[in-house]
Amino acid sequence: MNEKLTIALTKGRILKETLPLLARAGIEPLEDLSSSRKLVFATTRAEVQLVIIRGTDVPTYVRHGAADMGVVGKDILLEHGAQGLYEPLDLGIARCRLMTAGPVGWQGSGARIRVATKFVNIARRHFARQGVHAEVIKLYGAMELAPMMNLADLIVDIVDTGNTLRANGMEPLEEIAAISSRLVVNKAAMRSRYTAIQRVIDDLAALLEADDAAA
Repeated sequence: MNEKLTIALTKGRILKETLPLLARAGIEPLEDLSSSRKLVFATTRAEVQLVIIRGTDVPTYVRHGAADMGVVGKDILLEHGAQGLYEPLDLGIARCRLMTAGPVGWQGSGARIRVATKFVNIARRHFARQGVHAEVIKLYGAMELAPMMNLADLIVDIVDTGNTLRANGMEPLEEIAAISSRLVVNKAAMRSRYTAIQRVIDDLAALLEADDAAA
């Protein structure tokens, strides 16, 4: 096993909100991530390194022990499962909602609908719980286009401000889950590298508690 403690971080908005939190815990990359093509970065803690990858890959890297810990959105964990992972902290960052959405004024006409989403497992579970037969169509982006082009009746997607929905004649309908970023830990690494991992968890937990107390 790599002697350095490896933390896998999710690219994009989550990374931008994770880095300041890690910095407060004394973990900062030694170079500017935005101007580097590298994917692995040494940090101000000599025993800790960061790897920057796609959010959907973070649980896989952590589950298989390529990374000891990771930061990933709860939506990814709900969609792909969290087997082999501990989830010790809700970091409370990159907050949003996973919702159903449809054209303004949409009314269902029967027990069968078509749903476009990249969260196919979550969507199937959600509509099955409601007793609705949903044909789930997997898309990778521009979900709002699917109802406009008569590909789907509804979508399941991440909603932040809702501005994109409104701009495309749609509205949020039902919240499936409140989403934020979570710290995940490989179960085997938690046993074999307990002291190093627990130090990071404790440092981050103390920061979150202080923020809550100050709010």
